[in-house]
Amino acid sequence: MSLEEAISRRRSVRDFSLEPISQSQLSQILWAAQGITETRLKSRAIPSAGATYSLEIFVACGRNGIEEISAGIYHYNVADHSLSLHHEGDVRLDLARAALDEAMIYQSPVDIIICALYQRTTRHYGDRGERYVHIEVGHAGQNIYLEATALGLATVAIGAFHDEPVREVLRLDKQYKPLYIMPLGRPA
Repeated sequence: MSLEEAISRRRSVRDFSLEPISQSQLSQILWAAQGITETRLKSRAIPSAGATYSLEIFVACGRNGIEEISAGIYHYNVADHSLSLHHEGDVRLDLARAALDEAMIYQSPVDIIICALYQRTTRHYGDRGERYVHIEVGHAGQNIYLEATALGLATVAIGAFHDEPVREVLRLDKQYKPLYIMPLGRPA
């Protein structure tokens, strides 16, 4: 699919089938959001102010959400393009409750949660760095949308949630600030 076609077909989808997504599809989505595109310069798929890369991505996977991956919270390791288990078990229902009971969060097989470590950017740019982080998460979100569309998958960006309960459901330290929850799956 061309970029123009992906842009034209991109939609916010709120109804997902229960069919799992493949590891290769998730891999491609995560690469589009944060992946390294040039190893010598450590360039990534999205721009970041001063190459500070303040975002961290977590994946909440339901049972049978991703082929051959068990239910749990996974952290995306950019350096080696891999997932590491952060916590076992399906947390999608609790995540949905922290997000104003958005049903699509527990109905989708997978949720991508994008968090910020603001200090990575604010230590270089002061308070203005917060704005740069918000611009960066917009880039990542749009890449997720476009890659999902190109792969025949769907997503929706959710920003309506209570930050601390989301952070607690994900079992993250206080410096992690959730910015987006993006359910991901095949459209129903």
